[in-house]
Amino acid sequence: MRAMRAEQFGGYKELKLVDLPKPAATDGKVLVRITAAGVTPLDYTILSGKFHGSKPPLVLGNEGAGVVEMGGGTNFPAGSRVMFFGAYGAFEDGTYSEWIAVRKEDLCLIPENVDDVSAAGIPVAYLTAQVALIRAGFRAGNTVLSPAIGGSIGNAVTQLAQASGAKHAMSSTTSHAKAEQAKALGFNEVIDTSLERLADGVRRITGGYGADIVIDGIGGEVLSQALGALAFEGSLTTLGYSASRQTTIDVTNLIVPQASIRSLNMFAQPKSVVTEAWSVIVSLLKSGAIKPIVAKSFKLSDAAEALRYLIEGRPFGRVILTI
Repeated sequence: MRAMRAEQFGGYKELKLVDLPKPAATDGKVLVRITAAGVTPLDYTILSGKFHGSKPPLVLGNEGAGVVEMGGGTNFPAGSRVMFFGAYGAFEDGTYSEWIAVRKEDLCLIPENVDDVSAAGIPVAYLTAQVALIRAGFRAGNTVLSPAIGGSIGNAVTQLAQASGAKHAMSSTTSHAKAEQAKALGFNEVIDTSLERLADGVRRITGGYGADIVIDGIGGEVLSQALGALAFEGSLTTLGYSASRQTTIDVTNLIVPQASIRSLNMFAQPKSVVTEAWSVIVSLLKSGAIKPIVAKSFKLSDAAEALRYLIEGRPFGRVILTI
């Protein structure tokens, strides 16, 4: 089978199209023919050699969509359309390939109203977003902020919070063009940080109240700024560092509102939490209350170009490989 594999960790040039043996469905693993694979910032972090535990050579990609060929049993019979996320592409070969053996517990049936390309971009973004909201204690009426509306986490959190009854579902962008694009797509509480500070925008939207919950997938200076937007006894969850792994915070932004900061590692989540998150996501997908946004799709052989587009082009929406 064809696969795009990182022969070494060091940059885009290390991704090579190779021919590998087709995997088998054995011991609880289901053989899936991949139709589309999500491209994520984590893929670039791994390819750059900056993720703990990953070793080359490695087929990247930890989310995807496809069709069950065998081993799915009665829950996932042959021909079922499925989407999934797991340790694939990080600690074992991933979805930048034509076939993959997926642990049955990682699979989720794709709703009929969702196409494969859109489905491939759902697992990482929406599972991470929903688990983060669950762990933060989200309830209807909360005010929620998740920076970077064009990014996978910022967009998914905003959609999920809005669909689940948030009083305010806020995000941000550094680009005026993206702010206008967001507004055209129905995101009406996006702070244009080229015009105002993030915390100022949150206070303006919430009438001075602030954010009960912040879900930050950016890190760096954005995390520091977001702390200043917290409401009394609010919480910030940090789960990404695409901007930077380091930042400096003003501890009074935690002390004065008696707020808290926590972290999220999706690879460490118990199955019960992921199952709960999937049930919410699938229900909202079926109703049309949430809808994944795809910026651009690429062929499998153009995986390096797709990853470069994601990291350097900073598109609004997901980047997908079609296989």
